[in-house]
Amino acid sequence: MRAKSHKQPKINVITLGCSKNLVDSEVMMGQLMAGNFDVTHESAKEDADIVIINTCGFIDNAKQESIDTILRYAEEKSAGNLEKLIVTGCLSHRYKDELQAEIPEVDEWFGTLELPNLLKSVGADYRHELIGERLTTTPKHYSYVKISEGCNRPCSFCAIPLMRGKHVSKPMEQIVSEISGLVRNGTKEVMLIAQDSTYYGLDLYGERNLADLLKRVSDIDGLDWIRLHYAYPSQFPMDVIPVMAERSNICKYLDIPVQHITDNMLKIMRRGITKKRTQALLEQLRSDIPGLTLRTTMLVGHPGETAAEFDELLQFVSDFKFDRLGVFTYSHEENTHAHSLADDIAVEEKERRASELMDVQMGISEKLNSNKVGKTMKVLFDRLEGEHFVGRSEADSPEVDNEVWVEAKSNYVRMGDFAQVKITAHGAYDLHGVIVG
Repeated sequence: MRAKSHKQPKINVITLGCSKNLVDSEVMMGQLMAGNFDVTHESAKEDADIVIINTCGFIDNAKQESIDTILRYAEEKSAGNLEKLIVTGCLSHRYKDELQAEIPEVDEWFGTLELPNLLKSVGADYRHELIGERLTTTPKHYSYVKISEGCNRPCSFCAIPLMRGKHVSKPMEQIVSEISGLVRNGTKEVMLIAQDSTYYGLDLYGERNLADLLKRVSDIDGLDWIRLHYAYPSQFPMDVIPVMAERSNICKYLDIPVQHITDNMLKIMRRGITKKRTQALLEQLRSDIPGLTLRTTMLVGHPGETAAEFDELLQFVSDFKFDRLGVFTYSHEENTHAHSLADDIAVEEKERRASELMDVQMGISEKLNSNKVGKTMKVLFDRLEGEHFVGRSEADSPEVDNEVWVEAKSNYVRMGDFAQVKITAHGAYDLHGVIVG
């Protein structure tokens, strides 16, 4: 059992879930550091006095991971190895009352919008002057920047509005200031993230202002790559397209979750768009932004999805050939619109459909990668892994996309630097090459 100390306690923050959660943790840690706390992020030493777990509550698998993590540290608390255990984030926001009763070892539970109260619980003050400042956990050369919070979309399957509330845009000046500070500290690439980036500005300025925001961010000196994530296809702001096409430091990359393609499923999912309009938008994006990499997400096994509709989705993916694609299986979430429907597709069938779709995408990815052999591309290097330097091209976002592997014994590059790499070999998802400049 750890003896109590009169010095400022050491705090370890554990982050689960998406990059938006990671930004929340970074902001929290920045506030704690300003209060002179000794703060670590996911430390392997397990020598903290206080553990704060920032949970995810998006789908079943994410919720289970969060619960398992809480239970692990609850055991540490029971064994006397922790002074305090705090849980925050989406799972805590959504299921606080139930979890309090089931896991009494947790000292405090906080929702997604209760950072000042959380800080107060450990003896820290929330400092308004620190807005935009945070303790980054990513490699120094890239950062995630949240441009808004919450979501106003009515998607049938999504519980995010229940946990994050309505859409709230961050003022443009605040975003530019935050990114400028990151660039001064060595950031070369920023990922602009939101639940729905295309809604940006509607609540603040009375109109969608994503294009203007991109221009403002693009004007920041020293910022090499700007990457846009989570662009909702319905009511996509078309003035974004020429900005992406014209600005050299805006990556020709767009993460646009399509979810499905049949008119019936898009209606049941409450996506606010049709197959025809979806296809027209995707085709215009590819036509008007030369070299564009399109990443998307599909959802299979939603109530009402017939075998024929899944086959139509499969054919669409095969024909359109997205550069990057991920698949989720439907999770029956309480208080969502889809929860009133019968979750009548077996788990095994959902997983079979997801696997079949990813098999198609694997073939597409391998073919696209084979066409890159012999070509030279600009690569930003993230890490040294074993005997290889590992980086990414403009077509790839951290953690979720393809990587470029270069043998360390015959090449040299510093982490966080760009280099020209000639591609010599390919796999289904990764590329291999040599540095040529």
